[in-house]
Amino acid sequence: MSIQTTGHLAMTYCGKALPLQILQTRAGHYIGTFDDEACAPCSRESLEYFPTKEKAQQALETGSWTQKGTP
Repeated sequence: MSIQTTGHLAMTYCGKALPLQILQTRAGHYIGTFDDEACAPCSRESLEYFPTKEKAQQALETGSWTQKGTP
């Protein structure tokens, strides 16, 4: 099994190969990408929101999260 390391939606819709990382909103933590040039989040990649940063990190590391199909 291959673990995804860059954002599919970021590449598809923004043309940027950005690394996946844990980001946060009021809804919770999610797996997404951040565009350093724009100083803003680029994409929310995970369908799920996670209650803690640790749970999101574990999902990212194990590949146990669901890739969103569209932004």
